Amino acid sequence: MEGGTTFYFVDGFETALTEAADDRPIDIAGGASAVRQALPARCLNELVLDIVAVVLRDGERIFDDVPEFHAEAVEAATSPLATHIVYKLI
Repeated sequence: MEGGTTFYFVDGFETALTEAADDRPIDIAGGASAVRQALPARCLNELVLDIVAVVLRDGERIFDDVPEFHAEAVEAATSPLATHIVYKLI
């Protein structure tokens, strides 16, 4: 893409870590499923949660089946429509 952004599409989370990253910094964008795969793999330095109040009937719980989650909130920003929290993973 213009500006040097590259997207990789792979067949699974582990493949993305081993092939797409190539020892470069990576961003993992996704929902609860992506977070639940990334946390046990211990591949994150930080987690950015963008919380928006909407009524969806049912949703996915982000930390279900994650054995451990140790983090420190290092930044938070709010607006009338959303809250953004940056956690440093410990």
